[in-house]
This record gives sequence, C-alpha cells and structure tokens, in this order.
Amino acid sequence: MALTMASALELLRKHDQLREVIQGDRWTLNQPADHSSLKPFTDVTYDTRQAGPGSLLFCKGHFLPEYMDACGSEGPAAYVAQQDLSAHTSAPGIIVNDVRKSMSLLSAAFYGYPQNQLTLVGITGTKGKTTTAYYLHAMLGELSGGRAALFSSVDNCLDGRHYVESQLTTPESLDLFRMMRQAVDAGMRYLVMEVSSQAYKVDRVYGLTFDLGAFLNISPDHVSPMEHPTFEDYLYCKRRIAYNSRQLVMGADIQRADLIRQDASAAGIPVTTFGFGQQEADFVARKAPGKGNDYLIGPASGPMTQVSLSIAGDFNALNAIAAFAMLNRLGLEPDADALHAMEKIRIAGRMECFQADNRIAYVDYAHNYASMKALLDFVDERYGERKPEITLVCGATGGRGIDRRKGIVQAAQDRVDRLILTADDENEESSDHVDREMLSFVTNANLETSIVLDRTQAIEQGLGQPGQPGDRLRIILVTGKGEERWFKNQGRHVPYEGDDHVVARLLGTKSYDLGATGAAKV
Repeated sequence: MALTMASALELLRKHDQLREVIQGDRWTLNQPADHSSLKPFTDVTYDTRQAGPGSLLFCKGHFLPEYMDACGSEGPAAYVAQQDLSAHTSAPGIIVNDVRKSMSLLSAAFYGYPQNQLTLVGITGTKGKTTTAYYLHAMLGELSGGRAALFSSVDNCLDGRHYVESQLTTPESLDLFRMMRQAVDAGMRYLVMEVSSQAYKVDRVYGLTFDLGAFLNISPDHVSPMEHPTFEDYLYCKRRIAYNSRQLVMGADIQRADLIRQDASAAGIPVTTFGFGQQEADFVARKAPGKGNDYLIGPASGPMTQVSLSIAGDFNALNAIAAFAMLNRLGLEPDADALHAMEKIRIAGRMECFQADNRIAYVDYAHNYASMKALLDFVDERYGERKPEITLVCGATGGRGIDRRKGIVQAAQDRVDRLILTADDENEESSDHVDREMLSFVTNANLETSIVLDRTQAIEQGLGQPGQPGDRLRIILVTGKGEERWFKNQGRHVPYEGDDHVVARLLGTKSYDLGATGAAKV
C-alpha cells in the first residue's frame, strides 16, 4: 500500500509520534486542506539535495533550518521534523516527537514492510559479528539456493551473489528498509545483518523484530563523547536485541550473561547458548587433534562434525559454532555442502596471513583490548614454541572509542617486543595526538616503542629486512585497517592502499593460507 499524507499521519498517531502538522500559519492534526490525502509520496529521503517534488524529507540529526533552502521551490511534498521549519519552506511539516523513530516507521511503510517477507537474523556483540554473519550467510545461501542477503560492516549483498562495500555496520533505517525491499525483489528469503550498539542508540532498527537474535559477547568498547558515555550505556543498547527478537542465541560465558538471560526472560523468548572447549553450552566447538584450523563443532549432547576453517584462531571457531547454533534454531541442519561453504569463507583483512623468509605477517582488524588479546593468544598458541620476535603496528581511531587506546596497549605491551604507533581514522582528532596518548599508557620499560605517522612507512619498518636461513622467526601484526582503502579524515575519505596490499607488496607475496574463494571478498 502506497504511503500518503493520510496514511503517514495515521501511522504516526498509532505510535504516539504525531504532534501536529504545520503549513504557514495553519496548525492542525489533519492533513492540510490543499494536500491530497490519497496522492502517494514518490520518494523518501533525509538528503535535502534529493528532496524533489513528491518526496517526503526527514530532517534528522543536526539539521539546520537553512538546509531547507537547498530544496528549491518544487520540493519536498512534505517534511518530518521535531521543529517548525515553515519560515524556510512552503511544504507542510509533520512535527513529531522523535524524527528517527518516525523515519523508521514511515520508511518501513513506504517500502511495503519488506521485513515481513524475510526471515531476519540480527547479530550483535563487541567482536565477531562480521565473521559470524559471513559464516551463517554462506550456509543459508547454500541451503536456500542463493536466496540469502547480508548486511555487514564490510559488504552488503542484496541478491545472494554480488557484494558492495558498506558504509555503516547497520544502515540508517530508511536505507535499511530500501535495501530490504531490493533484497525481497531479488528473490531473497533470508537476511543476516550485523546490529551495532548505535543501531539501537539512534533507532536505526526501531520497530524491527528479528526472527532470531544473537548476542555473541561483550567487552568495553565504543565509549566516547560521540558514541556511548559509559560501558553501561553501551551494554544497555546491545541488550535491546533481546526485546526485539523472537528467540536468542548467546555466548555461554559472556560478561553479564545473567542479566541478558533476565532480559530474554522478561521478553518471553527462549535462549540457546554456544561455547568453546569444555564450556557448558547447548552447542560447542572443540579443537580437533593436531594443529591447524580444524575443529569439532555440534550440539553438546549430539554427534560432532569436523570442519577446517579458512580463518585462523579459536575465536573464529567460536564464531563458527555461533553460526551453527543459529542455523539450527532457524530449523535448518547444515549438510556437507553448507559446512563446506562456511569452511571456504575468508574475509579480506581478517586474520590474513603473509609469509616470506623468516617473517610472518598477519593483517587483522583487531582494535580493542578483547580483539588484541585474542590475536596475541592465537600467536602464542600457534608460534609460541618458536619464541618469535613480535612487532605490532597499530593506531586507534580519533574522536571515537577512546577507551580502546589504553586497552590495546594493556593487551599488547607485555606480549610484544616492539610497538609502532601509526595513523588511523582521524575524524576530529589527529593521529599524532592519539598515538601520543597511547604511548603514555606504556608502562613496560623493556618495550621498544616509536611513532611513525605515515602508515605505509610504519608497516615497512615493522616488516624490516629479509632474514637469513636460521634467523629467529619474526611475527609482524598490522591491525586496525585491514583491507580498507581509505582513512576517514574530517568527514572525508582519503585514499589509502590498504594494509593487506601494503604487506603483500613489501613482502612480494600473497596471503599464503587462503582456502578456496568464499562468498566474502578475498
């Protein structure tokens, strides 16, 4: 059903969002007398540059009244805002209590409620969201004949085949419902999506109920003036997924697990747990005999299946069993082809390994205490017997996730031999300032430290010169940017070669332990 002024007002009244409609000096609870109640809006947008005749414009965020001047005399047909903008436009204004919630409600209606035609899976957690989403998407794609869509922090896939780089972990609600409509029109039956804490903080998924929600883990992150003021606020936002899902899969031993179980109980939804090793859980992953990336996964009370993952690390096996548990709770059982599809997944920039002479380099997105600790645990488990010399090349995002800076240093300073601090996304804060702050957290007097702001030069220094036969093994960890081909700087994307490309070029090799090409970009 098309979205009209009349149906928009009715929907907003139903959800207690409508305050009044303002056009000029006329204030009313009904549509303006000269506005056809049956004429549908032709488009919805939050960009004044796209607000042409017939469109409905959402004035969200730090919207200044003068922004309306960019619309011109012919558009929009109406606007939705929390303030009266009639001094800058003749278009009727739908004044609401919360423009972000209203945008989600009206966008869903405009695009014909595409979520009702999809089985929706939402995945939240501090780390592992992307890998878990790719694992589950690969298995669902295999079992459904390619009719599974994916929204992730790396790529979006709307047709089961083609991948396009994403801009946000969870898109704005308007974009989310537009993409869902495209997925439905492309024949998709399933949608797997990452759900960030910000998605609940700023109502990007308002009104959306997941057929299955997953809470992988939680650790302090994203605490800054621009994100969450406290860890409590960060955790609270992530906990909202329990109240907006029909069932929940969660890590068995995650921090505040009892509280999340209480959330699920209050929401009246069942909980399924997953774990690693000897943890008590409904579904478990265990290390298979020998070394490498072979694991046994399955229900704790049933037969286990051996898988050989293309992404190294026990933490990725935990992501695999999470995806396995989620597939089971969707009422599906993976066959050999589905498991093989998961085994093939390789995500560029995540645990990507390069080797030349006595140097082994890993490129990874590790960017906080938990992910850095997991990475170093892997290095110790895989190479510890050889007593390698370990160099870490990293930075931290400016203006955001301020708590990450100390966490990275704390996780690494007693486990690496050399720390090279370098550039990362700056936003409103320079990398030099961030790196100097990180350096102030170093308390290990034996740690060799330096700041090299040019990231390519920092990686080059970290890799050093080729070794000779018999030399001590050198491990070089390059973390934070992965395959990203840009830096965020003052709201702009500044081109960058990418950590994976820099390492491959300088070592003269490709990542050596890739499995077969999976659905992810490799």
